[in-house]
Amino acid sequence: MLRNIKLVIEYDGTDYFGWQRQKDKRTIQETIERILEKILQEKIRLTGSGRTDSGVHAKGQIANFKTNSKLKIKNIQIALNSLLPKDISIVEIEEVPLNFHSQYDVKSKIYRYTVLNSFYRLPLSERHSYFFPYRLDIRSMQREAKLFLGEHNFKSFQNSDKKERSSVRKIKNLKIKKEGDFIYFDIEANGFLKGMVRNIVGSLLEIGRGRFKEGVLKKILDQKDRRKAGPSVPAKGLCLLKVNYGKIN
Repeated sequence: MLRNIKLVIEYDGTDYFGWQRQKDKRTIQETIERILEKILQEKIRLTGSGRTDSGVHAKGQIANFKTNSKLKIKNIQIALNSLLPKDISIVEIEEVPLNFHSQYDVKSKIYRYTVLNSFYRLPLSERHSYFFPYRLDIRSMQREAKLFLGEHNFKSFQNSDKKERSSVRKIKNLKIKKEGDFIYFDIEANGFLKGMVRNIVGSLLEIGRGRFKEGVLKKILDQKDRRKAGPSVPAKGLCLLKVNYGKIN
């Protein structure tokens, strides 16, 4: 009998070319699929909640796959984690209705971007944060971040994409908080464009540093021109924290 299995996946994306399977490149999707096929002895196609770019991490990436295997859920998780590389882990697993789709059923996603705002590097944080050794006006950044809330055309903060798609997205929440030497940018939206989070963070850092004046991001948003916005920050500071689905029936 066909079953639909949902995975919650944590990974360090440093040594991968993103989530999505690519020819002749090491990706998270391809790595998990290959090992699942060994365990279940059948062709497996993972459906992810969405792609994460090269070098981006995840604490709560969601994927599902369908299988005819009768192997117990817990045994699939144990087998996967025993064979996966140490930088990928299946933290939760469950059987869900056959109509559940990891990508199409998404209500919102939450990403976190981490900045190390110190005058010296912290080697243990190097792979998961962006070292930015400049004085920042956090309050100014927090005030400017409110401009992004709601539904807008985010073309000014979108990297070029091979696929033509609408640039309109709705940001539900955008919080900036400082804890010690770290600044966290938590962004929840109904969807994200290519490079969107990294470009928003880069522009907010320009505000905090004083290179952009308060109020300018609203003008940049309206101009729909990527060249007007701030620089894109490195992928290594970005992590997919959570994918929200609401109730899975």
